[in-house]
Amino acid sequence: MTKLYEKLFKSCPAEGEIKKGLKKIYSSISGTPDRKTLMEILSMIDLTSLNTTDNKSSILQLTGKINSFNARYTNIPSVAAICVYPNFVPLVKEKLKARNVKIAAVAGGFPTSQTFKSIKVAECKMAVDAGADEIDFIFNVGAFLGNDYQTVAEEIREIKSTIGNSSLKVIIESGLLNSYELIFNASMIAMDAGADFIKTSTGKISVSATPEYVFVICRAISVFYNETGIRVGIKPSGGIATSKDALVYYNIIKAILGPEWLNPSYFRIGSSRLANDVLSEIIGSRADYF
Repeated sequence: MTKLYEKLFKSCPAEGEIKKGLKKIYSSISGTPDRKTLMEILSMIDLTSLNTTDNKSSILQLTGKINSFNARYTNIPSVAAICVYPNFVPLVKEKLKARNVKIAAVAGGFPTSQTFKSIKVAECKMAVDAGADEIDFIFNVGAFLGNDYQTVAEEIREIKSTIGNSSLKVIIESGLLNSYELIFNASMIAMDAGADFIKTSTGKISVSATPEYVFVICRAISVFYNETGIRVGIKPSGGIATSKDALVYYNIIKAILGPEWLNPSYFRIGSSRLANDVLSEIIGSRADYF
């Protein structure tokens, strides 16, 4: 475990700086986003189905809609990924025909991370072996809040090593941390341990993504990039339902990290509801496709 994160902990922005930065970003947003921006946002959505009631039929239906999207909506990009529980990965792998749509799986004791490390690692590996391109892993929030940073980092590092070239999105559950400093430090530890993305939330608690939390995570990513040259992505997730919500996060990423991050390789939005609202804005009429 390196000491780099300890050096960078001190770079967390103060509350006043966050408020000032967000005020400037809000003032730059004027009205409804243009069609080009809306299509960029659509192309960065991880379309999510993480329900207790999910079953073969519902996942087949969702996958089928993704498969037929471009035939129905020509010249409009599809979503970046379909995000499901690990047990549905083989089904999605078999049926997904849409080009450039990744398969993401929540794994590793989602949504609490409260199980044996060996089970976390095994579940992530099983999901990748079954066809997942990306793993959304909830880090050990309990260990982090207990200041056991070594355990947190070791789990992330072992999972990243196990899944190889598959992308690892580390969920820090920012709503439970509920502190700018803790969110910044959690992001730094995750990146230092090998995270490819920092994701805000599981979507399973009352407070998920907020502009303030995403601002702080972006600053952590920026500091880490300037120090190491490693570009880490960001995934706001939870409670993002409208194009106006998404536009706020789009502009935060653009202002802090720059246009280089405004693509599916480094920016995702996790949502089960957002895609229809963005699509409605693009076509100019109500869409209830997904």
